[in-house]
Amino acid sequence: MTQYGFHFDMNRCYGCQACDIACKDWNGIEPGAEKLMCVYQWETGTFPSVRIHNIAFSCAHCDDPACMKACKTGAIYKEDKYGAVLVDTDKCTGCRDCYEACPYGAPKFVSSEAGTKMHKCDMCIDRLEQGEKPICAVSCPLRAFDFGPIDELVEKYTDVRAVESMPDPEITHPNYLIWRQRDKTPLIPYDADEAIELNRQRGHLGTMFESKEELDNFEEGTIGREELKMKFDDQAEFLRATRNDMA
Repeated sequence: MTQYGFHFDMNRCYGCQACDIACKDWNGIEPGAEKLMCVYQWETGTFPSVRIHNIAFSCAHCDDPACMKACKTGAIYKEDKYGAVLVDTDKCTGCRDCYEACPYGAPKFVSSEAGTKMHKCDMCIDRLEQGEKPICAVSCPLRAFDFGPIDELVEKYTDVRAVESMPDPEITHPNYLIWRQRDKTPLIPYDADEAIELNRQRGHLGTMFESKEELDNFEEGTIGREELKMKFDDQAEFLRATRNDMA
């Protein structure tokens, strides 16, 4: 078996969700929480060093899939040609043991109702059989994705398989490589303290904040997504966290 996998460049992704939409369209999935491809977004830092992070992730098609080991009915298996981790929905009972076991939350459900069968990314194996790449990889307008034999991707890019706050790759040995975001370099130097003071005083519009410390310290919950989260308590929470129009 030649193991296939994904490479993802965080520097190219700007969270447009074209991969998510293309995946839904290709697989005939209705709008809602059944999202086989997810664009996770979170924010770090404070002015003037604010950073938005995006990771598009469907399934890592791991060498040692935790979901497969947790499935009591044998519904989840790893096929031999591409190394894709697949699910036989006829055998699935909707117990969600696979979701609890998967550190990436790759198993997906259309609702939170008990007994709902699991679906997940199948690596677009139907497209692979036609000599084409997965729909997510070809739909990205900035080509943040690449796909192919994992050994070739490692040689071409990197063997980094996680960024800060992602699950430890030693748990399941994922076939998902990632280029981390580069450090930000100011293109035009400016005095941050002066910019803060200018924004603090808005004339007749009133004062936006009283001190610089108010830009560094926030009450818990003020920032909607302040860390990467890939697993959720229910489908409503998952859907809110993976939508770009979240307040």
